Amino acid sequence: MDIRNIAIIAHVDHGKTTLVDELLKQSGSFHEHQQVAERAMDSNDLERERGITILAKCTSVVWKDTRINIIDTPGHADFGGEVERILSMVDGAIVLVDAAEGALPQTKFVVGKALARGLKPIVVVNKIDRGDARPDEVHNEIFDLFASLGANDEQLDFPMLYASGRQGWADTELDGPRKDLSPMFDLVLRHVPAPNLDKDKPFAMVATILESDNFLGRVLTGRVEQGRAKVNMPVRVLREDGSVVETGRLTKLLSFRGLDRVPVDEVEAGDIVAVAGLSDATIPETIASPEVTEALKAIPVDPPTLSMTFRINDGPLGGREGKKVTSRQIRDRLFKETESNIAIRVTESPESEAFEVAGRGELQLGVLIETMRREGFELTIGRPRVLFHTNEETGEREEPYEEVLIDVDEPYSGVVVEKMSLRKGQMQDMRPSGGDKVRLTFLIPSRGLIGYHGEFLTDTRGTGIMNRLFAGYQPYAGTIEGRRNGSLISSEDGATTQYSLFSLQDRGTLFVGAGEKVYVGMIIGEHSRENDLEVNAVREKKLTNIRAAGKDEALLLVPPRKMSLEQAIAYIEDDELVEVTPSAVRLRKRYLDPHERKKNERSKKND
Repeated sequence: MDIRNIAIIAHVDHGKTTLVDELLKQSGSFHEHQQVAERAMDSNDLERERGITILAKCTSVVWKDTRINIIDTPGHADFGGEVERILSMVDGAIVLVDAAEGALPQTKFVVGKALARGLKPIVVVNKIDRGDARPDEVHNEIFDLFASLGANDEQLDFPMLYASGRQGWADTELDGPRKDLSPMFDLVLRHVPAPNLDKDKPFAMVATILESDNFLGRVLTGRVEQGRAKVNMPVRVLREDGSVVETGRLTKLLSFRGLDRVPVDEVEAGDIVAVAGLSDATIPETIASPEVTEALKAIPVDPPTLSMTFRINDGPLGGREGKKVTSRQIRDRLFKETESNIAIRVTESPESEAFEVAGRGELQLGVLIETMRREGFELTIGRPRVLFHTNEETGEREEPYEEVLIDVDEPYSGVVVEKMSLRKGQMQDMRPSGGDKVRLTFLIPSRGLIGYHGEFLTDTRGTGIMNRLFAGYQPYAGTIEGRRNGSLISSEDGATTQYSLFSLQDRGTLFVGAGEKVYVGMIIGEHSRENDLEVNAVREKKLTNIRAAGKDEALLLVPPRKMSLEQAIAYIEDDELVEVTPSAVRLRKRYLDPHERKKNERSKKND
């Protein structure tokens, strides 16, 4: 059977996973009455809750006696490491672009990588049925994007489809019959080349996706780059330098059929396959026949730009809500994560019982923390820090910069420009984007964006959309002003009372409600002034026999401001930590004892 290998790449929320659903349905991959969940490829709980793709996944369909292997990729820049690896497995790509939003930063990032690999993408303008669709302008935007990324003449002559993934149709003309997705399938067969690989050489493949299975153990997915593989054949695993990691046998070969993985006896060059039977192999090592001595080339992944400290939970409530609380358990879990996610780097911290975890962005590390808390871990997390490096040629200190694209209603554009300039953002472009909206483009240090997203949503009344993309390293931009308000810090252990919170809510914004456990050093709110303030949130009303008229009316509390995990991580300052347990996210001071805090502040001033 002929094979085509394609990746579907796009910005977050442009409809990749929904389109894959329709491709599976219309190719007959599901039985007539089979119940299939919406966004069937988003199999992970976190992906379903957040409505985003986090992990790249394979599926396959058959169209006119040709097997099309499709890889659904994440759309968020923080998970770009997944996309970079996947591009080595495919011979073509479908670039999906929203008909209203146009080409956004993540589209630019992935298309740049695809063009550099020589792929000739198919462009699909999706969501044509939107009321604010502007397909012709988007077509021109994509052409300009390809040209700015250095596309050659062949790549610039890209085929174009207009589609609605949700309604399940695609057409070569804007006013076509809008029947089904057969024009897309036919275009893939015509435009994407079959894998041109040598089937007679000894077997070799590069591992690009790693999963763990309760029955099969480690399952490694990749494309067979040369030769043929059979079940139970002996193989060895090679590092990039040619050294041997392990030798073993391929106990299972699994090929993709729709949403299922089906055991097969033999695979050949060009097939995307999952293999089991190896205990130490990981990404991006080469799995090959014993006679192969050189590892295959693997795509280098962009380095991490952000780091956080993961510590044990040493607070007064530590160990009460989670099952995994020791530094050894945290260490093992973090190093296990680096095997399957090569965009994350873990090192031992100079601090005792703590680890430095570096990644692409707050969302990527936030997803890792959220996954760990669901597995029963308790942690305390430090403030995100950017990773600086020194330019070898000039000796200058450099820091990561990001390109930020902001779509905002016109009345709020002034406050956004002001806040971004305070955070050392340089405006690159400002243009109307239709519907009384403005599109602003900034170049800004990654440091300046830490903690800004919540403020941005408040300033734009929840209507602004911010997209960001790593743009490289540039000279250090100087100090950036952090959070202006101090914290309300609990001075007592116990459960909060309505009586005490009622008198405290005039002092600032509370993060806790009545009846919640607090401890000395825990942050229970944001002070309305710049300094920290220690307060007693567990005080109860003294009961006496004397009653004054009108004194016992209901104490009405303003609802507390509850933060998500990412918001809490972005909110804290250097002397604060986020305590994460399976059932709670709390903010606390690094030093719980007030005397310790004062001593630390004095020593900082002296330094």
